[in-house]
Amino acid sequence: MINKPPLTALTQIPPHLQTIADYEQQAELHLPENTWHYLQGGAMDEKSVRNNLSQFDEIQLVPRLLNDLTQGSTQVEILGQTFPHPIFLAPIGHQQQFHPEAEAATALAAEVLGSNILLSTFTNTDMRQLKKENPLKWFQLYWQGDREKSLALVRLAEQHNFKAIVITVDSPHTGIRDRERRVHFQLPEGMQHPHTPTHIPLPELRADQHPVFEGLMQIAPKWADIEFVIANTDLPVILKGVLHPLDAKKAVEIGVKGLIISNHGGRVLDTTICPLHALQNIKAIVPNEFPLLLDGGIRRGTDVFKALAMGASAILIGRPYIYGLAVAGALGVAHVIKILKEEFEITMALMGTSTIPEINKDYISQK
Repeated sequence: MINKPPLTALTQIPPHLQTIADYEQQAELHLPENTWHYLQGGAMDEKSVRNNLSQFDEIQLVPRLLNDLTQGSTQVEILGQTFPHPIFLAPIGHQQQFHPEAEAATALAAEVLGSNILLSTFTNTDMRQLKKENPLKWFQLYWQGDREKSLALVRLAEQHNFKAIVITVDSPHTGIRDRERRVHFQLPEGMQHPHTPTHIPLPELRADQHPVFEGLMQIAPKWADIEFVIANTDLPVILKGVLHPLDAKKAVEIGVKGLIISNHGGRVLDTTICPLHALQNIKAIVPNEFPLLLDGGIRRGTDVFKALAMGASAILIGRPYIYGLAVAGALGVAHVIKILKEEFEITMALMGTSTIPEINKDYISQK
């Protein structure tokens, strides 16, 4: 057990912080115990949380040597956008509980390091505060239980130069998070969410109606709602949380432009298929150039390489950059991205690959 009160955020990066694992250890010192468990925890027995990390152990790297890498680049193109590297920041809400500057600090670090940021609907920072001229930002939409309310957020994102709408579809109901309940976790009282209430108003239920199936699930998004959003925006619509190939196939058919393969960091439904395995299944049935992004378990530059070799167009990190935010605000987030980016660059070089398109299954061996 760590003694409280937690440490305040650092203003300089100490030399012992060299890896994401170092940041994870340090971050625990900077957060209240229940906030730490909220960040680290997952659904039920947290098997998916652990499996997301161990999924990369099943893949070994097979380097090619003596290639000319002098024109090397980590640049990647997705949906007509060019990104300096394929390390994106996953949407995480309520970031004020990790650092007072919240998503504003994360966005600054992302801009400086050239990372695409996915801003959560549950941001504590108004999307209008993010630099409008920076194109490396997508907006993540939690369905608001209503088409017009949801579309209003899409319109706001359009006005402020967000380049895609990412609809999270894997959490129509909160997961059963035993760890959070044991520590009585609650969001800080009075925390502001400028774009949405913390809880979407539920329909009124009669005594004979089921609180799950006729409550939250009644106002959860359906395929027709996704089609509605697609029909009412010129921005590409991406679905986050898809794991089943038939859902991927349906998404392609209705005009979804990309998928984020994710089990929500293991926070919603426990014992789901690992994202890396789901990626392989989905890659086999979507068009060859269809963007698939992998979210979950990335902790090393070698993990980034393995995900791309398995068919990912880019990867998302979540908890790692929050460790950086808790430790040192924008400086910490920037350092976490820098660590992962440099590890990936060196991995690419040692693997004999000079560009992202060269990375494929020829460079990996699965146990």
